[in-house]
Amino acid sequence: MKRAIIIGASSGIGREVSKLLLAQGWFIGIAARREDKLLEVKNINPDMVKVLPLDITADDAPEHLLYLVKSMGGVNLFVYSAGWGKQNMQLDLKVEMDTVDVNVLGFTAIIGTMFNFMAENLGGDIVVISSIAGTKGLGAAPSYSAVKAYQTKYVQALEQLSNMRRLHIRFTDIRPGFVDTALLSGSECYPMLMNVETVARKIVKALMAHRHVEVIDWRYRILVFFWQMIPNCLWRKLNIKTKNKQGQ
Repeated sequence: MKRAIIIGASSGIGREVSKLLLAQGWFIGIAARREDKLLEVKNINPDMVKVLPLDITADDAPEHLLYLVKSMGGVNLFVYSAGWGKQNMQLDLKVEMDTVDVNVLGFTAIIGTMFNFMAENLGGDIVVISSIAGTKGLGAAPSYSAVKAYQTKYVQALEQLSNMRRLHIRFTDIRPGFVDTALLSGSECYPMLMNVETVARKIVKALMAHRHVEVIDWRYRILVFFWQMIPNCLWRKLNIKTKNKQGQ
């Protein structure tokens, strides 16, 4: 039986990916802070879904994650879709530190736990939903762009480590542009806003193909290609921002 765990499955991309994997016959474990939202997914096919209320920033989060893995009899695919972000033009330090707490400390604890488990249990696939925000420093969201860069580099480093240790752990780094999730819903100020169901289908296609890096969608691939070519002396002078909304 194919077994997958999705972190951040209560809403947005994680929820839609969970539903797609479930429809494809996967036995899934879903985790997030909001248990009521997880139970809505479980009700689609109760016998094929395990639910875990989980705060990834809690000290005991790795322990609870391993309990979920054990209760499922193992895991072949691990999808990390948890995260939090907010524009911070005034550089509110609480926003900066909360962003780091979730997207660096929580992320590292959870991904590191799963890497070590798979290293000891015949490997598997780890998929991380990062962001195109990690490809350049964005003045409107300093900590968010920085933590997404951290995530992409961490995944790259772990992929190299897996090869160095001759482990059978594969990684896919998914980098979406703006997605119409609950945090951005109804907004007209984000360019090229993408439908979450469409994005989820593209993610599942990419992870099934074992892509190493996938920017979603083609418009954002073009955008990232060109903005990475902008010299730093010009980039630091650009005024790149949208209205003050939250986003993942």
